[in-house]
Amino acid sequence: MTGINRQITLDFKHIAKHLQNTPQSKRLLNRGRAAHVFIDETTMNSVARTIIEVGEFTGTIREYDRYGMFFDQPIGYRVSHDGTRTLLYYGEIKVNASGQYHVIPRTGSSQK
Repeated sequence: MTGINRQITLDFKHIAKHLQNTPQSKRLLNRGRAAHVFIDETTMNSVARTIIEVGEFTGTIREYDRYGMFFDQPIGYRVSHDGTRTLLYYGEIKVNASGQYHVIPRTGSSQK
């Protein structure tokens, strides 16, 4: 079965940390962590729509149901605190027990 076949709603509190040059993504970098950011908000919304429609369920990890897929074109970057950028081609949606979701650009599906 593909796609997400249940009622879900966007969790707005996670959007900013996955967009470039927001205070939230900058905070991750300032703390020495990497930021996984989309190319832009339009790309983020397109990735979310596509995963909802045809993404694959990859399991429940750390209390989130996860759905994802690889894209032919880069959807974002992993930015290290030193400024190094790695292109990202995998999108993942995390859905919590309340049905709230957010989308993340990643290098691949989450591991346990």
